[in-house]
Amino acid sequence: DSEDSKEETKAKGSLDVSDIVEEAMPSIVSITTKSVEEVQSYYGMFGQYGAYSPEQREVQGSGSGIIIGKNDTELLIVTNAHVVDNVSNLKCVFVDDQSVSATVKGSKSDQDIAVVAVSLSDIPSDTISKIAIAELADSDTIAVGQQVVAIGNALGEGQSVTNGIISALDRSITVNNVTFSGLIMTNAAI
Repeated sequence: DSEDSKEETKAKGSLDVSDIVEEAMPSIVSITTKSVEEVQSYYGMFGQYGAYSPEQREVQGSGSGIIIGKNDTELLIVTNAHVVDNVSNLKCVFVDDQSVSATVKGSKSDQDIAVVAVSLSDIPSDTISKIAIAELADSDTIAVGQQVVAIGNALGEGQSVTNGIISALDRSITVNNVTFSGLIMTNAAI
């Protein structure tokens, strides 16, 4: 009888957050990046003719990804384009803290989505046994008020978990003159 109750609860989308985390966490990765940016050096102002001289410095970044599939040679991970665009030294950190080099397979900045690949031969077998491919659902079936859980690499500090509800559907926002539409709004802290 309690098993039937648990299945009914699961169908309604109100599973205990710890159950959701236990099921989903193996498919979540942290993504770390390095890029080089050019900054103006103020030391140059004391140089010849008082000119500023450009200086390059390495900048580290981070984000989250979800393992969505694999083929014969690669594990495929979806992430945000802004996390991986114009970066070098891209790495994925799996649930067991194993870090592996990755490459960008494709990116669409106007939809802020990218696919990253990790070579299966680079992933230790022990890690392979601990990770999972996410089970994706149909976003057309969600409803306002439904519970949600957000898992991700908040502020580059490692995985964290928050929860909330679906606040609204089919919202649009404009960021840097790019409009994103058909969005799902949630009050889960991200």
